[in-house]
Amino acid sequence: MIDWKQTLHDDGTRLKELATRTPDTLKGTALIAGAGAKTNHLDARTRELIALAVAVTTRCDGCIAFHALQAVKLGVNDDEIAEALGVAINLNAGAAMVYSAHVLDAVDRYKNT
Repeated sequence: MIDWKQTLHDDGTRLKELATRTPDTLKGTALIAGAGAKTNHLDARTRELIALAVAVTTRCDGCIAFHALQAVKLGVNDDEIAEALGVAINLNAGAAMVYSAHVLDAVDRYKNT
């Protein structure tokens, strides 16, 4: 299993290094990350649940480590997390179906040219 605390630490260390090389890139992502909190249309718990689902669909361990910690700090419960993960699983399956249709389309188009 992954050591999530170590993942978070290691990613943080490397991102600090990246920030010294391209500070505006990290400033830009921090600005985007904070945008939802400024509008506050969704509460922080909901934003973290969305982030966890997206982390799963993008297969980002660093995102999982960070947003799992934030969700725990905000008191998000296991059932809420499970429901968000169910949405992620559904979308991955849905995306696989849609892209399967793309494959069939591409094959048909190549056959007809």
